[in-house]
Amino acid sequence: MPELPEVETTRRGIAPHILHRKVTAVHVRQPSLRWPVPDALASAIRGRQLRSVERRGKYLLLGFTNGTALIHLGMSGSLRIVKPEEPPRFHDHFDIVFGTTVLRYCDPRRFGCLLWVEGDPLAHKLLSSLGPEPLDESAFTAEYLFARSRKRLVPVKQFLMDSKVVVGVGNIYANEALFMAGIKPIRKTGTLTRGQSERLVEQVRFVLQRSIEQGGTTLRDFVGGDGQPGYFKQQLLAYGRGAQPCRQCGKHLKEIRMSGRSTVYCVDCQR
Repeated sequence: MPELPEVETTRRGIAPHILHRKVTAVHVRQPSLRWPVPDALASAIRGRQLRSVERRGKYLLLGFTNGTALIHLGMSGSLRIVKPEEPPRFHDHFDIVFGTTVLRYCDPRRFGCLLWVEGDPLAHKLLSSLGPEPLDESAFTAEYLFARSRKRLVPVKQFLMDSKVVVGVGNIYANEALFMAGIKPIRKTGTLTRGQSERLVEQVRFVLQRSIEQGGTTLRDFVGGDGQPGYFKQQLLAYGRGAQPCRQCGKHLKEIRMSGRSTVYCVDCQR
């Protein structure tokens, strides 16, 4: 599933090609995504200039003067820049055309969305309850994380993946950040110390920034706006490495299931 680094990579990849350009056409080949594509969207943005390309959590926000197109990549979606003459593939569900440039959405599982929001997009029900951005150093701090963790009995990995606590830390990056912070993922959140909260915030930010620099993590379907896969998979220290030697101590990593998700950690390095 595309997480924050993949969505941010997508944003950076598509923005230079479409920002400040006018929408000349909208082609919706499959309106039945996670929620139906609104009928009013095409007429609302046709002829309008794109003013901004932003990200909030895992959502992309294409800002126009009269509203915002809200896009989520779902489990397997991707956005890429193509030429108008390139024929759509079977899972290419919609195009937003900017003259000689096409923003094309592909989603084999159809769990993503394209919605139209008038007014403040951050007030939309999908965005209004989201926690702070992990790359925002003024909002996602050790003090904030420590305060939110008090009296919480859930495992710290589950806590870290709660979008109401902090956005965009999916399974891959939670595994990696906890490994790098030396914190066992099954530990009860409320037992975190201030020092451990500080290390965890630092490592969450570090692992996300490093993944963005590598273009995200491609496990199956993800490609960036240029159609290229992300290369962070080659640098993973924990996720997907169950039973393999720990790259710090050499002992075999342990793999368990938490809430149906793979969780990998080192019993020695993550105490």
